[in-house]
Amino acid sequence: MSDMITADLVDLDLSANTKDAAARALAERMVAKGRVTDLEGFLADVAAREAQMPTGLDGGIGIPHCRSEHVTEPTLAFGRSAAGIDFGAADGPADLIFLIAAPAGADDAHLTILSSLARQLMNTGFTDALRSVDDAAAAAALIRGDEPPGGGPEDSVAAPAAASAGAATGSTVPGRDRPFRVVAVTSCPTGIAHTYMAAESLENAGREAGVEIVVETQGSAGFTRLDPAVIAAADGVILAHDVPVREKNRFAGKPTVDTGVKAAINRPAELITEVRGKAERGEVSAGSAASGGTPVERAGDGGEGYGTRLRTWLMSGVSYMVPFVAAGGLLIALGFAIGGYEINKAPSVMDHFVWTQADSWGALLFQIGGVAFGFLVPVLAGYIAYGMADRPGLVPGFVGGAISLTVNAGFLGGLAAGLIAGGVVIAIQKAPVPAALRGITPVVVIPLISAAVVGFLMFVVIGKPIAEAQKGMTDWLNGLSGTNAVLLGALLGLMMCFDLGGPVNKVAYTFATAGIAVASPSDSAMKIMAAVMAAGMVPPLAMALATTARGRLFNRTERENGKAAWVLGASFISEGAIPFAAADPLRVIPASMAGGAVTGALSMAFGATLRAPHGGIFVVPLIGNPLLYLVAVAAGVCVTAALVIVLKGLRGPVPGASGAPHGEGAAPAARAKEAVAA
Repeated sequence: MSDMITADLVDLDLSANTKDAAARALAERMVAKGRVTDLEGFLADVAAREAQMPTGLDGGIGIPHCRSEHVTEPTLAFGRSAAGIDFGAADGPADLIFLIAAPAGADDAHLTILSSLARQLMNTGFTDALRSVDDAAAAAALIRGDEPPGGGPEDSVAAPAAASAGAATGSTVPGRDRPFRVVAVTSCPTGIAHTYMAAESLENAGREAGVEIVVETQGSAGFTRLDPAVIAAADGVILAHDVPVREKNRFAGKPTVDTGVKAAINRPAELITEVRGKAERGEVSAGSAASGGTPVERAGDGGEGYGTRLRTWLMSGVSYMVPFVAAGGLLIALGFAIGGYEINKAPSVMDHFVWTQADSWGALLFQIGGVAFGFLVPVLAGYIAYGMADRPGLVPGFVGGAISLTVNAGFLGGLAAGLIAGGVVIAIQKAPVPAALRGITPVVVIPLISAAVVGFLMFVVIGKPIAEAQKGMTDWLNGLSGTNAVLLGALLGLMMCFDLGGPVNKVAYTFATAGIAVASPSDSAMKIMAAVMAAGMVPPLAMALATTARGRLFNRTERENGKAAWVLGASFISEGAIPFAAADPLRVIPASMAGGAVTGALSMAFGATLRAPHGGIFVVPLIGNPLLYLVAVAAGVCVTAALVIVLKGLRGPVPGASGAPHGEGAAPAARAKEAVAA
C-alpha cells in the first residue's frame, strides 16, 4: 500500500461538480504519475463500470473504480469535495471520492489491500478523520494505514479484515440456547469495492444484532469457500450479489434472502431481520439449489423499482429464447433456400426422405427449425418465471407457455403466462409450510399448485382475450402498407439503436422474431424482421467507418474497437458499438438512432423481406430484394458515420490521436450510458 497512494494522488479541494469531471481530475493525477497510460481509454472503462451500477454509497462516499488495460499498477486517488458530487447514492452527494484503478491482471495481494480499503469505508472513525485532515500527505498516510484514525493498528487499511462472529447476546434461536447463525455471500461486477463493503456492513450489523454471521466475499482476488460445517449449522443465508453466486447449490434448503450488493451496504439490519423472519416461518428458498452462471439469479434488489425488476424478468425470458430463435429461424431459412418456398408443404421426413434429393434435405432443415421454433413461447414464459422465482418458476412457466400456444395466445400469452407463473410461485413460497412438507415442497408442492393455478388462468380466464388481442395485432400488421409501413420501420430502427442490445433493442427484436416464428409467416412479418436486422447492423458498421475515415477524432482504443466493429456489424451484433456509446453517448447514440431510423424506413419502403432472425450479411441470399436491402443498410451507415464525424469534429481531435498535437482538443469526460445491457 506504501506506493499505491501518495500525496500527489490526493486533492483535498476537488473543484469538480460532476462525477465525470471528478473522475477526470483524479485520473489526470494518475496519468501524471505514470500509473495510467491512456486517459480517455481509462475513463471509458470507468464509465462502463459506472453504467453497470452507480458507485455512490450512503454516508457521502463515491468510489468510481474499474479494472483496465490502461493501468500500469494498482493505484488509488482521493478527492474531497466541499460542495458534494452526485454519484447516485440515495442519501445525496458524496464529499469523499476514491478513484480505484486496477490493472486488468492485478495480483491478488494488491486487490486484497484495495478490499481492505473498501471495508475501512464502513468505519465512521476513518471517514471522519478524512473529512478533518488538512494536509495531502497526512491524508495519504491515513489511507495507507500509517496513521490509524484511533483504536490501534486494527484500524489500518492494510490490516486484513477478519471474518466476524457476532456476539451471543440477545438474539437466540427459539428452542436452542445459541445465537441465530447466518452465512452470507457478497459479490459485485468488478469485485474490488462493493463486495467487501457489503461484507463489512453485514458483519457490523450482525454484531449489533447479536447474530453470528460469516461472510464469503467473491471478489477479484478469488474467494475462500465457507466451511461446509459452517453452512450446515447456519439458520439462514444472505446472498448479496450483482453477478451470479459461484457454487450457489451449497446453500440449498436454507431460508434465503437474495438481493443486490448495495442492499447489504445500505440496509444490512433489514436483511438480517428478513432472513430471521423466513427462518421462523419455515420459508425455504428452493431456488438456492440452482447452480450459478445463469443470466438472472435474483428477482431484483429490494430497493429497485418495479419497472426495473419487470425489465430484468422479461430480459431473462428473452435471453434464453434468442438461441432458439437463431437456430430455428436459420434452419427454416436454409430449408427455404434449398427446397424452395413450397417446402413448408412437404410431407414429414419420417415418411419420405431421399438422401440424394435436395428437396428432402430442405424439408429436413425446415422441419427441424419448426420444432425449434415450437419452443419459443414456452421457453420465453418459463424463463420469465425463472427470473422472478428461480427454478420453482420453470414448471408453471413452461406449462403456461405451452397452453398459450394451444389457445393461440402466442407471444403475448407467453409474456402473461411467465409473469403469472412467477407471481404464483412467489406467493406460494411466502406461505408457511409445515415441517413435514418442507422436504417435498420444492419438487412436489410448488410445481403441483403453481401449474394448476397457471393452467386454470390460461385456459379459462385470460387465454381467449389474449388470443383475440394477438389476432388483432397480426391483422393490423398484415394491413400495413405505404406510409404506415415506412413509419413503423423508422420506429423500429430508432428502438434498435437506442440502447444497442439493451431492453429497448430487445423489445424491437422480440417483436420482429415473434412475427416469423410460424411455419408460414406473413409478408408484413418478414418485412419487419428485415427492417429490424438492417437497423441493428448500422451502429457498429457506422463506428467502424467513422474510425477509418477520420481516425484523428478517436483515441487508440476506439480505433482498435473500430476494426472489430466491421465484423460485429456485418454479423448483426449491435453491441459492437457499445464501447463508443459508453465513452461518448451524447454524440454516438443520437447519431446511431438517426441512421437506424433511415435504414428501417428504407427497408420497409423497398419491401425487403427476411425469413431468418439473425445472420447479418451472411443471410443476404435469403433476403427478398437483397440489393435494395443493402442500399438501405449503407444509407443508414453513412448517415450515422457522417453525424458522428461532424459532432466529434466540433470538439477537435482527441489527445494522442493520429495527426493531433498532443494536449490539443481534449475529449470530454466519458459518460456512462445507463441503459446498456449485454
